[in-house]
Amino acid sequence: MIESDIAIPRDGATIPAFFCKPEGAGRLPCVVMYMDAPGIREELRDFASRIAGHGYAVLLPDLYWKLGRLRFDVPNRDAAMLKVFLSAMTTIDNASVAADTRALVEWMRGRDDLQHGRSAAIGWCMSGQYVLGAVGHHPDEFVAGATLYGVGMATDAPDSPHRLAGTVKAELYCAFAETDHTVPDTVVPTLRTAFVAARLKYEIETFPGTVHGFQFPKRRGDYHADAAEAAWTKIFALYARKLGGTH
Repeated sequence: MIESDIAIPRDGATIPAFFCKPEGAGRLPCVVMYMDAPGIREELRDFASRIAGHGYAVLLPDLYWKLGRLRFDVPNRDAAMLKVFLSAMTTIDNASVAADTRALVEWMRGRDDLQHGRSAAIGWCMSGQYVLGAVGHHPDEFVAGATLYGVGMATDAPDSPHRLAGTVKAELYCAFAETDHTVPDTVVPTLRTAFVAARLKYEIETFPGTVHGFQFPKRRGDYHADAAEAAWTKIFALYARKLGGTH
């Protein structure tokens, strides 16, 4: 596996990112990984390597780049740490991440080791909304999108990303937890209505017995191994259909 820390140009600044891909590969589809609220950490890098192992390049940008280098010891989180990363989360929004994503797409299209117009996106927690934004704003680049217990995906706000469904060309997979106070009961029905109206190919799945964060092994009390692996199976099947690679 080839792994590197890179810097992506963005309006006179740079977005730090982690990039990995299998050794000896030719031009590969790229999967853009959008982080959850606790930000960049080894657990997400492990996820990136796992995805890359199925035959893809993976790009993991630090969405908190304007705040400097924020890193949290999530397994040992306490109330003080939670307050800090929830505060950090409020410093980004759909507009700022959309601008970041434009920079990511420009960078991807400038690479001769990546397949252009054949990318995917994945995001957890706060980044469910950003995955929908990516596939909605860049329908000619993203052919697949996956969200895990995403928040902010369907709201009353004018910029709610579910309103972009009509521009989406990607196939979508959205997994939710059975118990999740961050996802109102209206979200799944609103997404279904938007996706059906836009005639999208999609799957929305709620895993029984799970809570927010169920896919992260280092989340004590939240991780649900069976649901986590079932979701990974669906994600890799989606990517295999849309990107090639291995199931």
